[in-house]
Amino acid sequence: MILSPLNIKSIAIFRALQLGDLLCAVPAFRAIREAYPDANITLISLPGSKVIYDRFKTYFDGFMAFPGYHGLPEQDFTIAEIEHFKAAVRNLKFDLAIQMQGNGTIVNHMMRDWGARALAGFCPNSSQQDSLFLTYPDYGHESLRHLALVKHLGIAVRDTEMSFPITAEDNASFDMLGLDLVPGKYVCVHTGSRGSWRQWPTNYFAALADYCMQQGYEVVLTGTMEELPIINEVAGFMAKAPVIAAGRTNLAQVAVLIQRAQLLISNCTGVSHIAAALKKKSVVISMDGEPARWAPINRQLHRTIDWTVTQDYDLVFNEMLALLDNNNDSMASNTSSGAGGAICSV
Repeated sequence: MILSPLNIKSIAIFRALQLGDLLCAVPAFRAIREAYPDANITLISLPGSKVIYDRFKTYFDGFMAFPGYHGLPEQDFTIAEIEHFKAAVRNLKFDLAIQMQGNGTIVNHMMRDWGARALAGFCPNSSQQDSLFLTYPDYGHESLRHLALVKHLGIAVRDTEMSFPITAEDNASFDMLGLDLVPGKYVCVHTGSRGSWRQWPTNYFAALADYCMQQGYEVVLTGTMEELPIINEVAGFMAKAPVIAAGRTNLAQVAVLIQRAQLLISNCTGVSHIAAALKKKSVVISMDGEPARWAPINRQLHRTIDWTVTQDYDLVFNEMLALLDNNNDSMASNTSSGAGGAICSV
């Protein structure tokens, strides 16, 4: 190990990104904790990411809400907020700060002002690489990129699996929703995404959902309150009314909902990473052209379709069919678009 645990008593990990981005970094977080079991580790991330800190307290001892910075699009900021935050970080006098945000072009300079005794992370090119900085690997799965960084720091990696712990309290909270769903007898369909360009057509989602209902599954539409318009659009295309859980669930309840489902069908967004972490079957439609980076690694349990390359509804339908428990020979041979329900023109 390059930096001895004897000399590292406090660590700041910076990753101010969204849910899926954080879940992909969990294997690296785990490795850092195992390498520095006695260190006080603080996660610095977006304010909304505190729910991830709360869920992974075995890896972290503290959380600091990042106020934003020049060139980072995730949130608005003010100069006063940046200066106040910098002073707070400097006051903590971290022994080590680890940059896990990206190639470092924007944030490495910012983090040098935080006053940590040592700074490590990604750098933009090989001329800047040294024992504490790794040239950002602009290839491979997101989780493996961050594992490459911790390996570069001499940290052993014993477990590369993503995870999402679900507690008894999570299950009890979900049960209080009263959705009356039989585990394994419903399919979750998540139609929203953070950007409209990452949303598969709503009538296609509806066609898949209709087919699942024809096979005896209930269909649950998930999402946020802000996504209700697109969710209602999907429901409007469907032949039978689905269960609409959107706007009624928090992160923990969504995770339980996915864990108990037969299958998740979604865009490539945060819930697809929850399904990967829970090892729950999923069909993921990638609309951003980066499936090698973001798609679940287990290609048998999860089927990802790169819609930027192959815009073929039948392909998506057949991948869903392969994952449903009740598929049989007659179903497998019925691969026309009609098998998935009527599809309106886009």
